[in-house]
Parts: sequence; structure tokens; C-alpha cells
Amino acid sequence: MTLEWSDSQDTINWHELQNLYRLAPLGDKSVELLQTVFTNSRFKCFVRDEAGRLVAAGRVLSDGADCAYLCDVAVMPDHQGTGLGRAVVQRLLDHCKGHRKIILYAVPGKEDFYRRLGFMRLLTGMAIFEDQAAAIARGHLGEV
Repeated sequence: MTLEWSDSQDTINWHELQNLYRLAPLGDKSVELLQTVFTNSRFKCFVRDEAGRLVAAGRVLSDGADCAYLCDVAVMPDHQGTGLGRAVVQRLLDHCKGHRKIILYAVPGKEDFYRRLGFMRLLTGMAIFEDQAAAIARGHLGEV
């Protein structure tokens, strides 16, 4: 399988990226939201298959030295389990070399995937979500 890797969003079809996140499944993110978050992310990664279809993506918010936040790693279902997600994360982590900390929050059930990549549970992590009740229901938040 031949894959084309890119760190640039210049040729991204935002509707195709929206479809990737919907199918991965990482939720229904609007084209406008995706354009905003990827444009404001320091590092990004896009992967196309031999047919030119977008099959994986991810991004990192970073301040350039202290903290980086790995987020929105998505892989098409027919490419999951092939090592592609691991490769996307590793590429993004390589961009973050030198940062004092790299954080993320995982979709419930994916914690072992990230654990195998060196991440550990953050014992003091806390968050405020736009929809707290939905975040609790999805398993992202719990009482302290």
C-alpha cells in the first residue's frame, strides 16, 4: 500500500476531512470548525492512499517549547488496525520533540493505544466542556 504524507493543509478538501472525522468516528465536525482548528494548529498530518483518498489526519496545538496538545487523530475504518494511526501519532510526536510535555485526551476505549505509544494517565487533568452532560455521558468527564 502506497501512502502520500503531507504536513500542509494547502490542498485539503475540507468536506473530505469532515467525512473522515464522521466515519472514523470522531464526531460530526463542521467544515468551518475543521478549517479553524487545523489552521490554528502548529503541526498537522494528512495521509492519502494510492487512489488519492484522505485516509488519516491529526494535529497538534503547541506553544513551541513547553506544552503540546495532540488531538483529532482520525483513521478511516478500512485502514484502522494497519499501524497507520500509530504512524500518524509518531509523526506528530516527532514534530513535538523538545516540548516539556505532550498531552491528549483519548476517546474512551482507546487509552491502551496511546499507552503503547508512551502516554501515561494524567492524574491531575481537569476540563470544562461546552456540553458537560454530554462529555460525562461519553465517558470523557467524571467527578473528582
